[in-house]
Amino acid sequence: MAALAAYRCIECNEEATELYRDYQRGVLRISICKSCQKPVDKYIEYDPVIILINAVLCKAQAYRHILFNTKINIHGKLCIFCLLCEAYLRWLQLQDSSQNTDPDDLIRYAKEWDFYRMFGIASLEQTSFFIGIFITLWWMTPEMLKRKSDFILLLKALLLSTYGKLLLIPAVIWEHDYTPLCLAFIKVFVLISNSQAIRVTLNLNRILPWFAIFSGLILENGVVCLFQKMGWDV
Repeated sequence: MAALAAYRCIECNEEATELYRDYQRGVLRISICKSCQKPVDKYIEYDPVIILINAVLCKAQAYRHILFNTKINIHGKLCIFCLLCEAYLRWLQLQDSSQNTDPDDLIRYAKEWDFYRMFGIASLEQTSFFIGIFITLWWMTPEMLKRKSDFILLLKALLLSTYGKLLLIPAVIWEHDYTPLCLAFIKVFVLISNSQAIRVTLNLNRILPWFAIFSGLILENGVVCLFQKMGWDV
């Protein structure tokens, strides 16, 4: 039997003490939500591929399953990996705009430093984006973010919802086979995933998450403008 914990019903978002009950001899029964009278989490019987497809389709039930009823601990690694991909793409674009082909060690060192700089810029942009979201949500719905655990849960949800940036991997592999349209599509998809993660985590309507994301984008673009005024290529 599943350990007693604060699970969530994927249909109505009410808390549940267990996902299923084990009657031994291989007999399992999915728990029924006391609020909506539906299975607490039907996804525990689904193949991970089906769950991933539903998450890509931004279904709230799939997000609740992943965020509340599973023990996924790849938030930090996923974030760093996505930032590395983004930094590498920016670094490639910077190298394409440079006509210097001198193989001198100093030039190679400078190019390597450019990659680290792009990684730092991408990290600061994402951090400012998240800060903008947190400030807006804390201002609009302070009752939803009373405890430190609420902030941590929302941060994990936002980090996981950036999984759409993994679509940058083909661009990294085939280098120049990407287009601005493809990158714009990835950006929009990540924003939609962020919105759904906020909505599911805090149980909000559809409008407020987008307002928070818009505020985050404003702060992120402000950081970009600051870097550009400093003469840095971003």
